[in-house]
Amino acid sequence: MGTTTPPRTLAEALRARGDESLAGLLRARPDLLNPVPNDITQLATRAGTRASVVRALEHLDRFALQTAEALAVAPDPAPYGTLLSLLTGDGLDDGEQREDAGAAITAALPGALATLREQALVWGEDDRLRLVRTARELLAPSPQHPSPTGLGPTVAEATAGMSPGRIQEILAATGLPATHDPVSAVAALSSLFTDRTRMAELLDTAPVEALSVLDRLVWGPPYGEVTPNPTPPVKWLRDRGLLLPVSTRTVVLPREAALHLRAGRAHRVPEPTPPAVATAAERDPRAVDRAAAGQAFTALATVEELLKHWNGGGPTILRAGGLSVRELKRTATALDVPEPAAAFWVELAYGAGLVASDGESDERYAPTPASDEWLDLPAGDRWTHLATAWLAATRTPGLVGGQDAKGRALSALGPELDRSTAPDVRRRVLALFAELPPGAAPDPETLLRRLRWERPLRGGTAPAASGSAEGTDLRSRLALWTLNEAELLGITGRGALSSQARALLEEGEGAAAALLAPLLPDPLDHVLLQADLTAVAPGPLERPLAETLSVLADVESKGGATVYRFTPGSVRRALDAGQTASDLHAFLAAHSRTPVPQPLSYLIDDVARRHGHLRIGAASAYVRCDDEAVLNEILADRRSTGLRLRRLAPTVLASQADPGPLLEALRDMGYAPAAESADGDVLITRAGARRTPPRTPPVPVPEGPPVPDDTLLGAAVRAIRAGDTAATVIRKDTSEDPSSPTPSGSLPRTTSAETLATVQAAAMTGSTVWIGYVNADGAASQRVIAPVRVEGGFVTAYDHTADEVRTYPLHRITGVVELAEDGEG
Repeated sequence: MGTTTPPRTLAEALRARGDESLAGLLRARPDLLNPVPNDITQLATRAGTRASVVRALEHLDRFALQTAEALAVAPDPAPYGTLLSLLTGDGLDDGEQREDAGAAITAALPGALATLREQALVWGEDDRLRLVRTARELLAPSPQHPSPTGLGPTVAEATAGMSPGRIQEILAATGLPATHDPVSAVAALSSLFTDRTRMAELLDTAPVEALSVLDRLVWGPPYGEVTPNPTPPVKWLRDRGLLLPVSTRTVVLPREAALHLRAGRAHRVPEPTPPAVATAAERDPRAVDRAAAGQAFTALATVEELLKHWNGGGPTILRAGGLSVRELKRTATALDVPEPAAAFWVELAYGAGLVASDGESDERYAPTPASDEWLDLPAGDRWTHLATAWLAATRTPGLVGGQDAKGRALSALGPELDRSTAPDVRRRVLALFAELPPGAAPDPETLLRRLRWERPLRGGTAPAASGSAEGTDLRSRLALWTLNEAELLGITGRGALSSQARALLEEGEGAAAALLAPLLPDPLDHVLLQADLTAVAPGPLERPLAETLSVLADVESKGGATVYRFTPGSVRRALDAGQTASDLHAFLAAHSRTPVPQPLSYLIDDVARRHGHLRIGAASAYVRCDDEAVLNEILADRRSTGLRLRRLAPTVLASQADPGPLLEALRDMGYAPAAESADGDVLITRAGARRTPPRTPPVPVPEGPPVPDDTLLGAAVRAIRAGDTAATVIRKDTSEDPSSPTPSGSLPRTTSAETLATVQAAAMTGSTVWIGYVNADGAASQRVIAPVRVEGGFVTAYDHTADEVRTYPLHRITGVVELAEDGEG
């Protein structure tokens, strides 16, 4: 094929491309690389498969998709001028606004066409543009699959099964001369509908009601139902072919007539340029950063609270996976957040690798060893770890509480929450934020409109079942969830992108942590003790202080300052953890900026005096106390009936309950018992410490094959080129019988002696040969090689197909054929 010969197939069009263009195709459509095609023909075949074409169409923006839709209803092939006319109209109804739109379309069309060509959805020169057949089938109109343009079939398609007599009746009604050739008759009718002058004259004679019917059908859908006895306006349209029958009760407006009524436009509103994202409010960038930093601090505190809440072993895992509704409510109550927010924090901690399943027989969620490392990091680094995990996660907590396609509830941490489009949507939303000036908060509606323009076919991953929570516009829902989650996490503040988030997107985690650190409050090493048995932490506390205080006191309220309350139960908890009264007095004196109140000292001494007075061990369980009166009091208490206590000795009671439940029951009755070992020593119960085995964070579910890097693309292009050379190279015909040449695509066949002689001759002359080769697994392939050395039953050669030097056993070569010189064949 000469350089000026237009391509006849998609394979020829791809073969004429340069290596950079082929690499661009494989980068835009990475599914074509799995596995690497053998040659250009296989690449073209794979690019035309339905699944690959659908995936490529889903990644087109609105105008590129409208261009493809226009080509689907244009003649095949279509010149550039015809395509432009379908998008701009014929110009006969232009006003000033239409002229501006036409200029924008004219400017944008070359770029859209270049995108379609790059992705191998369109091929051919500008005078013969062709849409890939599969794409045409997907976008072309049919009764079962209406065209996105709202256009119906052509006159030729709609009259394909019509009787010649009926066609003649339509010609007569429209004033066209009769012809006995059905093809000529259809062509005459099509010519009438595409002639602006004659069509206008025909419609001038139409009843007003008939024009009203056309108005309802012109922008689609073009199909309508009729009765066996249609009304006069419908009958007038049907008699003149403006409505053509599809079935006994269905008629359609032919494409040529609809285009006339539309002034030649395939779309009601072409959108050649992306809609701008409007600014809803402009705020002080410093105020935005402070607000985002405050929310980032809250996010860190919430995740830390979740880890603390699950520290001794979190909720059990449902048989189907995930958290039950009851456990999610409990977690929400513990975190003091609504249930949707609790689902977000749980999923965030899971995605960051901070919580996971413990893998035990009674499987529960618990913090991972990585959570301890995370807690030791500076606050800025902890936040960037969470933010980076959120950006990359395919887990979608916004779906929690909804239903899947089978009507089953979607639970937090369940297996059905992955949506592969989520990371792309999050990054794109934040990129649109970043395009605005610092401090500018975008208008959510215009942001959603921009996202829909960029990916009009990516509204949902699949049609949702009736009543399913999976809506038809998943991409928009993901965007709205992103806005809410970004605010919760401190990515945005007061609706605008923060400086630290901008640095995270553009420069990385280190730069973001450096910007955030000065905005976060420094941890404090003190609290303020008050006479009402409370302690006020005026800011975040250092971790050792916070951990000890959380055991010694209960959190009463949170906010800018945290209020802790000391109770007999909280003090007993600290004593159970191995502290003594003197330890607690020293701790409070060391960390309080105010004197230790006397009521608090009395409380500690009183609980310590009674702590361990009762001892509980395993009998099933027993209660031991040196004071017989205390045991008599317990036996007389009605609340102890369920414990089934009996006296073994004056100072010992036995119970059929286990030690743990017995311990809790006596504490509920107001006593301060202590558990003891078989040796009589007090058992120290330290707060939590249950950890899962080392776990890796959940791997995001990729959206199709990953985008290959430049090295892989270069190797793939070389392999495809070499395979194409092997498949299309001109070979010498060595057959003695000219009537039986080597069939195209089959392996060459020669005897062992002929193979050896041909390879040796090629090594001596430095020529290239075509061989058939069968590897050790029995897989056959064709290769183009340049032999370098032949010895010991092996041939060492440069393999053009693999683009490297390889050694082949001669006994695995099925045959050799010399390549023809230029001009032969």
